[in-house]
Amino acid sequence: MKRLFFPLIGPKSDVSLSVQTNHTTFSRRASTDLQTFLMGFLRAGDIAMVVFAGILAYRIREQNFDLSAAYQIALALGTLLTLNYFHFARLYRDLSFTSTLEPLGRLALSWILVVVTLIFIAYFTKTSEDYSRIWVAIWFSLSFAGFLLLRFLAMLLVRRWRKTGQLTLNVAIIGADGLARLLADRLTENHRTGIHLVGFFDDGKAALPEKIGEHAVLGTVDDLLDYSRDHKIDEVILAIPWSESEKLLGVLKKLHTLPSSIYLCPEIVGAPIPIHKFDQIAGWPMLAVQERPLSGWDLLAKTVEDYVLGSFLLLLATPLMLAIAIAIKCDSPGPIFFRQKRYGFNNRMIDIYKFRSMRHTKESEAASAAEEELAQATQDDPRVTRVGRFLRRTSLDELPQLINVMQRRMSLIGPRPHAVIHNEQYAAIIDNYLSRHRMKPGITGWAQVNGFRGETDTYEKMQRRVQYDLYYVDNWSLFFDLKILFLTFFVPFMQENAY
Repeated sequence: MKRLFFPLIGPKSDVSLSVQTNHTTFSRRASTDLQTFLMGFLRAGDIAMVVFAGILAYRIREQNFDLSAAYQIALALGTLLTLNYFHFARLYRDLSFTSTLEPLGRLALSWILVVVTLIFIAYFTKTSEDYSRIWVAIWFSLSFAGFLLLRFLAMLLVRRWRKTGQLTLNVAIIGADGLARLLADRLTENHRTGIHLVGFFDDGKAALPEKIGEHAVLGTVDDLLDYSRDHKIDEVILAIPWSESEKLLGVLKKLHTLPSSIYLCPEIVGAPIPIHKFDQIAGWPMLAVQERPLSGWDLLAKTVEDYVLGSFLLLLATPLMLAIAIAIKCDSPGPIFFRQKRYGFNNRMIDIYKFRSMRHTKESEAASAAEEELAQATQDDPRVTRVGRFLRRTSLDELPQLINVMQRRMSLIGPRPHAVIHNEQYAAIIDNYLSRHRMKPGITGWAQVNGFRGETDTYEKMQRRVQYDLYYVDNWSLFFDLKILFLTFFVPFMQENAY
């Protein structure tokens, strides 16, 4: 979600008015007090459910409440992991409850990861024999049922607050020109946003119309101050052209006593320009229209993820890679690995490794020596070996790219690197194609788990793949990566377009 209106005065972070730039639809969050209460309710409730379900499961299994130290440690670790995993899964961020299936999927996967992590800890500390498997199963089930119950109660609270108007945000617009009309249309086009537009106020004209569209013009800025004493005004948005600086400063001076959040609406409200946030550089106000996909703690988390999971997967895959190497040598003469130039992070050229899946010929050797591209494999391509066909269809030919991950050339998850010729071809005809390279390329990605892998013989296929890649770049999170990694193992390998 991207910030569109810039707060000027009023309570800090009282509410956030946002715009999803792709569809220009507005969404609102609940007021801070109610949101904080609901987040606290869910966090405390989740902790209580983990502990209560563990104790109850022990009572069911052992017929007493005398939990040993091992079980107490398991519950303590369980609560700690639950809070962290649920936080990374953003289960305490989206509290609108307008969509039920997607948050429930994240809830289920996060809780599974908690239990799996505890099982790994018990295994590596050689304490798994201290725990009853029946207790683990009961604890897992009761806790998940408790999480669902908590969110059902939270949904009832949200519905009640909506009926009583506590989640409705009353917004006044200052301005009565084209910008104000356009803003009003955007605010009211989606009836599920919880926004109530009380009306327009303007000092700019001697004679104001009675209505603009379906909404009343209630007077001047002075009238707004009087109106606010008898009516609740949560936010005021100044839809005044920025070129009218004297008028803007005059209105702001009048509004300084108003106990509401004040926002300045840019004149680009109707333009397809992504607005990320309002910031300052050297004390000068700036609009951020693009941000680094990864920085700070996010960059550190992504790096740790690549090294830790990459090392683990490389160690796990080593026996399989040795078996594949032997199969390749037995199936056809030539090298085991195939090295190819691809574009990586920030459009830098990198070498990636794959298991050789085609027959080694003079043509391929010459192309490799000259760093040229071979024609993309097609269905029933005679160049593909028997072992190579299996490797391609199961994506096992990509396993050597775990070495690229360790070399920091690639990431486990990210936009797949395309052949150089395809990169240059599609960059010229697909908007924002090269924006894929704002992150390191990955062994697997959001496009691949959604079925967009293999041959890209049409513009439409590549365009859809790029759309998924750009969505990943703009919406990265550690949980998103874990979700893609999970889907990579469970999405069926045998896809029709993988040759």
